[in-house]
Amino acid sequence: MGFDPGWLALREPADRAARDATLLRRAVALAGPGGSVLDLGCGTGSTVRAFEGAGATGAHWRLFDNDAGLLARAAVLHPEAAICQGDLAEIDALPLEGVRLVTASALFDLVSRDWVERLAARLVAQGTALYAALSYDGVMRWSPEDAEDAAITAQFNAHQRGNKGFGAALGPSAAETAAGIFASLGYEVQCAPSSWRLGPQEAEMQRLLLAGIAQAAAEAGYAGAEGWQTRRARVLAEGWAEIGHIDLLAVPPGDGRRA
Repeated sequence: MGFDPGWLALREPADRAARDATLLRRAVALAGPGGSVLDLGCGTGSTVRAFEGAGATGAHWRLFDNDAGLLARAAVLHPEAAICQGDLAEIDALPLEGVRLVTASALFDLVSRDWVERLAARLVAQGTALYAALSYDGVMRWSPEDAEDAAITAQFNAHQRGNKGFGAALGPSAAETAAGIFASLGYEVQCAPSSWRLGPQEAEMQRLLLAGIAQAAAEAGYAGAEGWQTRRARVLAEGWAEIGHIDLLAVPPGDGRRA
């Protein structure tokens, strides 16, 4: 699993604007000054920057990814962080020793239920909290509307449940599934919407987004994907898009810092 650095840079402002401010502040408080935080699928460190923008100071970050190129960029941007390269699928090998908070952004919709269950087992064993932001929830709205919007969304959602390297992906049910798993282990779980709201000023991001959605819908077997993409691209200067996401915060039982 890997992502283009250009796409990550384009989406970062939209991600930051979309994050639920209350859950982010609570996650910052959980990290606390001096706490160790492990960021899974870190990319170039966007979660670190989101925390810093919310006032976080003094946390010790471990940035974990399988992509050496992205980690090299993260090391330049965050020289104080520990850089960890490894396979996210290998839950037992994650460097969780002494970690107070695990974070992840735009990751949980790509992983399987089994992956979340195995991660949860490790976190509950050592009383570690989780902040999983920006999980896609299956909702896409567009203006102006197109007759094929609903069909494209359905095909894209089906594609999102395919194997992304961790088994059958949770896709649109990621936040709901993760919330249920952590709640069953006694965690206090809070979820909040964190939708992208994209206008003409995010035209370049929308173009890449349209291309990715259309490609996924075509791979799922939808013949009208290319035509939909072409029509949507023509109205970027006058329309908007809303792409649904959900943030999740899970605090372990007995933690005095429970939200």
